[in-house]
Amino acid sequence: MKLKPIGDRVVIQKAEAEKTTASGIVLPESAQEKPQYAEIVAISSDIENDEKKAGSLHVGDKVIYSQYSGTEVKLEDKEYIVVKYIDILAVVD
Repeated sequence: MKLKPIGDRVVIQKAEAEKTTASGIVLPESAQEKPQYAEIVAISSDIENDEKKAGSLHVGDKVIYSQYSGTEVKLEDKEYIVVKYIDILAVVD
């Protein structure tokens, strides 16, 4: 099964939280900081066809998104988040 966003939506997949600190201390899941960055998995055709938005996002880009945005979806044992284009704050190089 494949997710295909519609409207001004983008499908992203969260990056995994750090399980150890830089000094090697293992963190329990409750103490792990939830990352606000993710990788783009799919982009709606409305965004790709919009002159102002086209080219700003690409599948595979690492992005930072608004903390409380989007809808979480679990599909084939993977978790995704469907967010609006406006909720993507930056592309990480």
